[in-house]
Amino acid sequence: MALHTSPEAPVPVAKVSQLVGEWIHRLGAVWVEGQITQLNRRSRRSWVYLTLRDPSHEVSLNVVCPPDVFERAGDGVLQGTRVVVLGKPSWYAPRGTLSLRAADIRPVGVGELLVRLEQLKRTLGAEGLFDAERKRPLPFLPRRIGLVTGRASDAERDVLRNAALRWPAVRFEVRQVAVQGVHAVPQVIEAVRELDALPGVDLIIVARGGGSLEDLLPFSDEGLVRAVAACRTPVVSAIGHERDAPLLDLVADLRASTPTDAAKRTVPDVGEEHERVRALQERAWRAVTGTLDREERGLAEVRSRPVLADPHALLADREEDVEGLLGRVRRTFGHRLDRGEDELRHTRARVVALSPAATLERGYAVLQRADGGVVRKPAEVAPGEALRARVAEGEFGVTVGPET
Repeated sequence: MALHTSPEAPVPVAKVSQLVGEWIHRLGAVWVEGQITQLNRRSRRSWVYLTLRDPSHEVSLNVVCPPDVFERAGDGVLQGTRVVVLGKPSWYAPRGTLSLRAADIRPVGVGELLVRLEQLKRTLGAEGLFDAERKRPLPFLPRRIGLVTGRASDAERDVLRNAALRWPAVRFEVRQVAVQGVHAVPQVIEAVRELDALPGVDLIIVARGGGSLEDLLPFSDEGLVRAVAACRTPVVSAIGHERDAPLLDLVADLRASTPTDAAKRTVPDVGEEHERVRALQERAWRAVTGTLDREERGLAEVRSRPVLADPHALLADREEDVEGLLGRVRRTFGHRLDRGEDELRHTRARVVALSPAATLERGYAVLQRADGGVVRKPAEVAPGEALRARVAEGEFGVTVGPET
């Protein structure tokens, strides 16, 4: 189907439209799922014109349906219904528009929706999007709370009123969006991303009142679940009532059963906090006073001991001990001196008794030759030899006379 064209030899619009149509008519039939956003039927015998939209991607496709095919679908096919359509692509050359000619239309039942949601739940769970380790703790007192909710909805009033009752100074950044229908998913995703990027927003609440399974389907959309998983700001899911469980509840950091419960679990109660502070103050006071009383009793017990009650008594006892020891030392030292004196006197007497001077005192004399040697025998001297005689009172010279 290649064309040879140039600025000098262009192809007419009709020819291009014809060729596009020929190519599209070669395509086979395909099953398509989407939500009916527009339904135009003039009479029971006229063709029905539908607009089928993918809520996740804001993509629409025109569908033309023969009256008999629409009649077979039953009364359950209405605007807003989620359906699957078997159709063949069709090209209307005069206007250059693409549409899908329906051969069969089937509304998606609750059972089929639940099966698909369960499959999506398993897929996302296998990726770890619902793991508890990913859950972030909520701030104790958020500076500002982002709220994504329906326009003028009861959910918005419940959150704002209950939060203000609990903490009057709390501030909100509200984003009002569609919470059901084909526009819900893209608007909620956009609001969540905008609040996540907004400085000062510490927490995001996505709130909606109860509804049917079909009404809550936007909050199980894969795109929304992944957008919440990518948020840096903690997200609280408050969708429907206690029995409702969209996939948003699983990926959010906290699941609140109702919008009112979301306000109670994200904003502290000022009265309860005052009471908690008062209880902590009392506890701290009791702890401090108890410690002081215990230490006072311990100090009193220490002061009542004899050593502290009368410190001089201990000194007096020690003074007596010191005096007793001093007397003992004096007596011992005196006895030792006396014994030493007696021993010295006896030793002196022995020395005196054994000293040559004592012998000399008795009239004896010691004769010494000139070289100092002592004369012990008469044979040791010669007549006429000069000697020295040493007596008790001194010494004098003598001469050896001849033998007689």
